[in-house]
Amino acid sequence: MRVLLLNPNTSESVTALLADSARSVAAPGTELVPVTAPRGVPYIASRAEAVIGGAVALEMLAERHHEVDAAIIAAFADPGLGGARELFPIPVIGLAEAGMLTACMLGGRFAIVTFTAALEPWYRECVAWHGMEARCAGVRALDEGFADIATVGEEKAEALVALATRAVTEDRADAIVLAGAPLSGLASRVADRIPVPVVDCAAAAVKQAEALVALRPRKAVAGTYRRPPPKPSVGLPEALGRWIAGG
Repeated sequence: MRVLLLNPNTSESVTALLADSARSVAAPGTELVPVTAPRGVPYIASRAEAVIGGAVALEMLAERHHEVDAAIIAAFADPGLGGARELFPIPVIGLAEAGMLTACMLGGRFAIVTFTAALEPWYRECVAWHGMEARCAGVRALDEGFADIATVGEEKAEALVALATRAVTEDRADAIVLAGAPLSGLASRVADRIPVPVVDCAAAAVKQAEALVALRPRKAVAGTYRRPPPKPSVGLPEALGRWIAGG
């Protein structure tokens, strides 16, 4: 089984964090194929940046989907996920959706905890897009700067643990989702300091990718996620333009 771990951000260091976390739980025989966006921003933190990252994710999938059995869009809030599921025949997993669905299997309601307040509004919209408002106890974010996107999990570990603990006691969360690709790997290091289950989204995503590949679902030919009819395009990267034109 080959799983594309697609980071729509440009930070190679964050891709390495994602890959380490995913490999720590991957089954024997699962090969992860980490790739980093060739252009865009170091980390997505706004709606505009998410649109850019989503478009780049579709371009990368057009180039690589035929080489793998499943793909993970490895940025929280899942930029481009709906379009990717519409266009491509393989299972495509979103980092946020995987984390939230896993948290739902561990308790009644989950809280999302992240490293910067800039992400909070977009993450709330992500919860709504996935139809998970009733299961979400809240979104909590640190309101302070950080030195480096690659080490923010290490740098802010104490503050994130404190914030997660507040989400448990004040928001009555039954599980914590540590949100944001740069926090990959942190859950296993702080799990014993938070009184409810803590979900690492990269780890959750690779296990769900493995499950979907094993289930061998067919590509929809009806409903809202069927592939759109072929059409010509202008100025798109060759692989994506060819795929939109019918493959």
